[in-house]
Amino acid sequence: MAERICLGSNRTSEGTGLIFNIQRFSVHDGSGIRTTVFMKGCRLNCRWCSNPESIRPYPEIMTSDSRCILCGRCAQVCPKRAITLDSKRKIDRLKCDLCLKCVEVCPTGAIRVTGQYATVDEVMSEIMKDELFYQNSGGGVTISGGEPLLQWEFVRSLLSECKQEGIHTALDTSGYASWAVLSKVLACVDLALYDIKHTDPQYHKSGTGGGNRQILTNFRLTASKVRTWLRVPIIPGYNDSKDNITIIAKLAKETKVEKVSLLPYHQLGKAKYEQLSRRYTIRVMPPSEEHLLKLQKLIENQGVKTTIRY
Repeated sequence: MAERICLGSNRTSEGTGLIFNIQRFSVHDGSGIRTTVFMKGCRLNCRWCSNPESIRPYPEIMTSDSRCILCGRCAQVCPKRAITLDSKRKIDRLKCDLCLKCVEVCPTGAIRVTGQYATVDEVMSEIMKDELFYQNSGGGVTISGGEPLLQWEFVRSLLSECKQEGIHTALDTSGYASWAVLSKVLACVDLALYDIKHTDPQYHKSGTGGGNRQILTNFRLTASKVRTWLRVPIIPGYNDSKDNITIIAKLAKETKVEKVSLLPYHQLGKAKYEQLSRRYTIRVMPPSEEHLLKLQKLIENQGVKTTIRY
């Protein structure tokens, strides 16, 4: 993604969206070589989220203590006196008003912003750089998040532009939105990558902060409208029981999804919580390969193609 994209804008709309990353040459978010656009903002708050910078729907400051040289420039320009230096640089997030002046003067990138406003045209300019790869590999563009449906008007406009250019489109979503919103976006989608975290409403809420009734209803509707791949994060002790995976397998068979992808929990995003001054509350180890293979077999026993995406 470009270093700065439309930072003068301060709100999302049909023509402007808040993005925290554009990942080129992606091979895990649909078929072929893809460009994945990550939208910022999500109504859920999954305890295991590996991209915590994707949750809040506004630009944020991320810090890196290892890069800080304690030059003091950030403290000098901060109008709220939210930054202090002793043996290390500290930021009082309650005082910070996200003016981003500290980001502008930091010489080492020890303070940086995550979340940039961009227009549809600016994002399309990035996407079109790899048009040849999409054509040769059967790839395209995937809109992910956060939750893309939180910025559905911008996402629909972006997907519509992709379709006009003949680019294959995919939507990576939890489905946590009204069907009226989701259906409008799906009109421009070739493939839905649909996440289901848990089938039990209480467990779902305890792990994500939101209910799953709307998610499950929208999943059935989505699978009846467009090609759908079901994606399940595997969180040990939370959703990896035989009963829950069997229910998911039967749901996949019932809706005739093309495949189920198991996404094993990992701790690669743990450092990001510290960079955002947040606590990393989940305390589990990644699932073993043996356990994952057993879960894969459970789903395949229902006649559903299943993969494990390490």
